[in-house]
Amino acid sequence: MAKQNPESHEQPREDFTLKETSPDISRRRVSVGPTTSFDLVEHMNFLYVKVVKARNLRANSSPCVELTIGNYRGTTQQQQNMVANPNPEWNQVFAFNKEIIQDTDVRILVKDMKPIVPPNVPPPGDDILGLLVFEIAEVPTRTPPDSSLAPQWYRLEDSKGVKFGGEMMLSLWMGTQADEAFSDAWHSDAAMVNGEGVFSTRSKVYMSPKLWYLRVNIIEAQDLIILDKNRKPNVLVKAMLGNLVLSSKVSKTKSANPMWNEDLMFVAAEPFDEPLLLRVEDRVEVPNKKDECLGRCSISLKTVHKRPDAAPGPNIWYNLERPEMVLEGEEEKVKFASKLHMRISLDGGYHVLDEPTYYTSDLRPTIKSLWKPAIGVLELGILNASGLLPMKPNENRTDAYCVAKYGHKWVRTRTIANSFAPKWNEQYTWEVFDPCTVITIGVFDNSNIRVPQEAAAAAMDSRIGKVRIRLSTLELDRTYTHSYPLVALQPSGVKKMGEIQLAVRFSCGTWWHVLQTYLRPVLPAMHYILPLSVFQLDSLRHQASFITALRLSLAEPPLRKEVVDYMLDADVNLWSTRRGKANFYRVSKLFNGLVMFMKWFDQIQKWTNPYSTVLVFCVYLIFLLYPHLILQTSLLYLTLVGVYRYRKRPRNPPHMDTELSHAYTVSLDELDEEFDSFPSRKSNEILRMRYDRLRSFAGRIQSVLGDIATQGERVESLLSWRDPRATFLFVGFCALVSVVVYLFPFRVIAFVGGLYVFRPPIWRIKIPSFPQNFLRRMPAKTDCML
Repeated sequence: MAKQNPESHEQPREDFTLKETSPDISRRRVSVGPTTSFDLVEHMNFLYVKVVKARNLRANSSPCVELTIGNYRGTTQQQQNMVANPNPEWNQVFAFNKEIIQDTDVRILVKDMKPIVPPNVPPPGDDILGLLVFEIAEVPTRTPPDSSLAPQWYRLEDSKGVKFGGEMMLSLWMGTQADEAFSDAWHSDAAMVNGEGVFSTRSKVYMSPKLWYLRVNIIEAQDLIILDKNRKPNVLVKAMLGNLVLSSKVSKTKSANPMWNEDLMFVAAEPFDEPLLLRVEDRVEVPNKKDECLGRCSISLKTVHKRPDAAPGPNIWYNLERPEMVLEGEEEKVKFASKLHMRISLDGGYHVLDEPTYYTSDLRPTIKSLWKPAIGVLELGILNASGLLPMKPNENRTDAYCVAKYGHKWVRTRTIANSFAPKWNEQYTWEVFDPCTVITIGVFDNSNIRVPQEAAAAAMDSRIGKVRIRLSTLELDRTYTHSYPLVALQPSGVKKMGEIQLAVRFSCGTWWHVLQTYLRPVLPAMHYILPLSVFQLDSLRHQASFITALRLSLAEPPLRKEVVDYMLDADVNLWSTRRGKANFYRVSKLFNGLVMFMKWFDQIQKWTNPYSTVLVFCVYLIFLLYPHLILQTSLLYLTLVGVYRYRKRPRNPPHMDTELSHAYTVSLDELDEEFDSFPSRKSNEILRMRYDRLRSFAGRIQSVLGDIATQGERVESLLSWRDPRATFLFVGFCALVSVVVYLFPFRVIAFVGGLYVFRPPIWRIKIPSFPQNFLRRMPAKTDCML
């Protein structure tokens, strides 16, 4: 047995409790449907400056605009190798948080950024082309849904306050985060971010790609040309979609007309840019020799049949093209005329799982015509975070942003640069189609805002923490405002990375529609009519999560792969000793009630408390005389228990439980194993030690499974005549009992059985009963195992 690591470090217990908060929000109730109100977040006031364009500036100038309020400065984006333009256009919005404004004026400078000059010429300095100054107190206030403020032309002044011919079109107004310009604006929270890093700080909404299950049913092939006539062919089919290659089994028909009738499953994403490639190969069982290609074909997924139900798709014979062959003395290409019989379909009746089933946020099928109407609206207010740890220790800073995922919709808040207590106050809305779903909120550190553009791809956003909220645990139309601990498991142990304050509300129009969803199947009907195996679902989930991460990484700003993988729990199925222990104790806890009942009944049998034994026996006699009361009493008991527990019902949503996860009892080596890559990169000694520990752990599980199988096989052997004397006794006993049951009423037999079970201790002996002794002597298949 592997030794337990003595470094099972006991860390100081941190406070991981969920705290109810009282933020300054209105909590207005809303009806079903989209809403633009920001009633779940604290209102933040911003000074918006929209710089549109300028005209009549100095000839041969390359202008840019610089806005200054106190110590905060924002500059319009400039392009490399910019050309001179006296009439530039910018169409850029700047947003300054009113809380940080410490000046009475906003200064707008128009500068001349000289074009790039040859290396031998000294670069000229910046040249001021014009100036505008506005008093902040005089800026008008705009409240949505008012239309946007119309920009105006303003005459520019020089440094001496003299107006000249240059003009600039801009608009200024005071607004909140509900303004439509909020998401695309440059924010003073990221004032220290310059260049391309500004784009990665903005809040955005992303949509997951529309995913389909692609079913390739390979039926047969005909008229294959086998190159090697001296052996029987081992024909198989390889299908490739993107970077994924799946292979069929080798056909059992060893001829030029092989048959398979085998399904290969892929995940395809619209708009179906990549074709499906198929190759028919003859496996050569000779070392260092490649399989021979007998034919290939390419199929565009845009032409593939989309089926909403289990009705089979069309059978099509596809022509196979063979690679070009040049025969001796011939220069003409020989065309291949073999055919491949397949049934290919895009199965839209399934829900494509891209996250674990127990964390899923959407259960709808792919085809929109099969969707049920929405039952309600989920509103999430991301208010702020507090107590964040420095994720860049060398710079002692954290640039935090949030990502929330529910259904097909992903949202990303703006990045608050260099703050351990960022305030986002952003609100988002989702339609809800099933209450038994989960919304996931993750907090990350932006690692790309101060990284050069060529190194941005290699920089990875660090995880800070994650929160999951199951909608079915929320009361309808109630606003939950809590501060959730951000828990992270690191190689050094469990750690509290800070707290995030959220406001959540699940609203619905009709209470009855929500209750109806509990009677419907969890997954679409196709999952039950044509079920997929557990192995297929796991493989397809990894394909779907990979495609989702790839597509979202192509957005601007990109939602990076490490962020998507963390939100989708892409590595949840990897082995972890800590998770194994936690799940084992979860299963053990489920049987605690049964174990307690057996202990209680054993005390009743042994007359530990005579009054209790007499009372239980009287209840048994009442049920024996009036058996129709058994079901009624049981249901009434369950009703009373449910009503009694209503007073003690949970008031807060569940959150990460470090005790349940065994985060404190895990050793450092087990944590190091959990964070190891797959495949492992550790040394052979470490891998050997972990392998021995896994063998010890698996050996105990193996023993338990063997004991369960032995007991079941002993019951089966009662009538198998494997032990002829034991089977003879059992058959004779059954015959005798059948005669007794026929001659005497059932109540009499049950009464006698009750007297035997509840007999006083004076008539008991401390040895196993006759049925136990008899069953333990029955043979099992253990004797036949190696």
